[in-house]
Amino acid sequence: MRTIRFGIIGTGGIARRFAQGLACVPGARLAAVWSRGPDKARAFAGDFGAVACDSVEALLASEIDAVYIGTPHTSHATYSIAAMQAGHAVLCEKPAAVSLAELETVLAVAQKTGRLFMEAMKPPFYPLFQKLDEHLGRDPIGAIRYVRAGFANPTVPAGHALFDPTMAGGSLLDIGIYGAFLATRYLGAMREAQTLGRLSGSGVDLFAAVNAQHERGVSQIYCGMDVSGAGDAMLAGEVGHVLIHEKWWSPLRATIAYTDGRRVEIDAPAVGSGLNYESAHFCELLRADATESPLLSHAQSRAMIALLDTARAGLGLVYPFER
Repeated sequence: MRTIRFGIIGTGGIARRFAQGLACVPGARLAAVWSRGPDKARAFAGDFGAVACDSVEALLASEIDAVYIGTPHTSHATYSIAAMQAGHAVLCEKPAAVSLAELETVLAVAQKTGRLFMEAMKPPFYPLFQKLDEHLGRDPIGAIRYVRAGFANPTVPAGHALFDPTMAGGSLLDIGIYGAFLATRYLGAMREAQTLGRLSGSGVDLFAAVNAQHERGVSQIYCGMDVSGAGDAMLAGEVGHVLIHEKWWSPLRATIAYTDGRRVEIDAPAVGSGLNYESAHFCELLRADATESPLLSHAQSRAMIALLDTARAGLGLVYPFER
């Protein structure tokens, strides 16, 4: 099996979780790391047996097959484009871009270069989602017409980039995108949406509740940084519903309740950091010379960020760099 050599851009918490997960993926290894902080890059590389590069250009010129991007939102598009133009496949942390317009620029480069590009949205690759899809294929709940999902986390420390509008901070892009994924996965693209919420004094969304009409139904999602909210989700169909238990974005357990009284429990323990499942799928795609994922397609990424664009507009939230 061809070994996929990864380079990582960024050394924050999500990049570390990615590297930890990669150790659980057969036929994949971390080869190179770059960060704006040279000391952080050297320490990170030492922890995972990789080479620390002095510049992003050096990383892109090194002997790697793919790049994982784990930097703040506002740099995702720039690094994705540079990596694909350098000849590498890209797995970019969510959100892949801060707006649909920016994402279209990234996807145009992916099409022009013929390189694999995938947004790193972990839920669909977890064993629980795989088992749930298999079960619903055999014993469906009918057409899914309603999706409810969300969670809120008030423990983000003061001074974090999520409170900085110049860094595209706020709850929508950071955690609201998970709800956007679930809604668009089961209901299709958004047609219209209404949003209520709160902005911080600095101008980022502290809380947002979004009601959306989709091609096949209605979704209700919420996200926040100033309240604590449970993290379960529900898929409602014509003859039953699914409850994906907390934390649904790192799913381990689901309950299916049918209108005839039957209940089915699905348990699917996960191993590693959880990011290993999306990494393994990405490696399979790269070995097959694919340019996008059938489980997280470019169309799905477009649908997710389009929903969040509309939600932001409903709050009157415009980032400084968009003015």
